[in-house]
Amino acid sequence: MKKEIFAENNIILNASFDTKEEAIIAAGKILYENGYVEKGYIDDMLEREKVVSTYIGNCLAIPHGIRNSDQKIHHSGISFIQVPEGVAFREGVANLVIGIAGKDDEHLEMLGKLASICSEMSNIERLKTAQTKSEILEMLGGVTE
Repeated sequence: MKKEIFAENNIILNASFDTKEEAIIAAGKILYENGYVEKGYIDDMLEREKVVSTYIGNCLAIPHGIRNSDQKIHHSGISFIQVPEGVAFREGVANLVIGIAGKDDEHLEMLGKLASICSEMSNIERLKTAQTKSEILEMLGGVTE
């Protein structure tokens, strides 16, 4: 049976973080606690941030693993954290932190779909102000299809 890539348990609304590292750890922890990845994947997400910022603009950061993270991924998964006050990354402030773990290069397709959705500032605003997890699932459900 294939595990659902994005589910309600993968979403946190109204979070607050002092550092980008805390936000990345939280995004990884969702993936770990829901069985998508091994705990060591969180370290890989932090390592990715040291190499190149995962802040992609439009108030969005997409932390993910490094080249050799594949063996730490059990199933492809997405975590979503809404940060109304924002958290500082090198290039800007992220109000949305979306963690990705892609099995067998699925992360490339997920990143492309996320980038497409999040290139529209109206979509970013809707995600930033969503009051329910079902609103988030409705908007990002297409990423996993």
